[in-house]
Amino acid sequence: MSDAPEFEIVASEPDGFVTEITLDHRFLMSSGVTDSERALAFHAFAMHAGHALQVLVGGLGLGYTAREALLCERVARVDVVEFLPPVVDWLTRDLVPLAPVLKADARFAVTLDDVYRLLASPPARLYDVILIDVDNSPDEQLGATNDAFYTEAGLALAKLHLAEDGVLGVWSYADSATFEKALRRVFREVRVEPVHFDNGVVGESETNWLFFARG
Repeated sequence: MSDAPEFEIVASEPDGFVTEITLDHRFLMSSGVTDSERALAFHAFAMHAGHALQVLVGGLGLGYTAREALLCERVARVDVVEFLPPVVDWLTRDLVPLAPVLKADARFAVTLDDVYRLLASPPARLYDVILIDVDNSPDEQLGATNDAFYTEAGLALAKLHLAEDGVLGVWSYADSATFEKALRRVFREVRVEPVHFDNGVVGESETNWLFFARG
């Protein structure tokens, strides 16, 4: 995987702009289409009735998953782990749309690290909710070593980072029966939520997939 993602601002409407991120000339995300990124956090919190929630977000991107998490009044802290230095730099320099809002929230913190390495290591702390939005899908990873996370063994290690009744949420642009089976072998409760939306940037209807598991 390249360590040099690029972003550009493109006009979407006469009075608005859309920020897009690409990696190795592949489209990754757009500020014009954020339905499924926000739904990842929304549905996870709907599954967890607790308060003072400790949240881990794997992948900063344009910040929409983290922002949705911060909108939940039951959230006490959101730790974001981002692998790519330029993405953290864009946040620092307010180059992404939500940067000022995220940085102004005392509950928000971002760390430059590999979330998959973190989840494969012994837990230093436990989280009530872990949200992963890094790869295109469980079957199409951006990194050569990311695939271990999507296996039963990798999920069992990630589960150790969840507090009691904790919820794991994973974003994907496509369904994955193999990943769902692995989740069901490790977790006691699994939900798969398709998110349908109209992509106004390309003028098409799309569906992304969200996988949720409760320890």
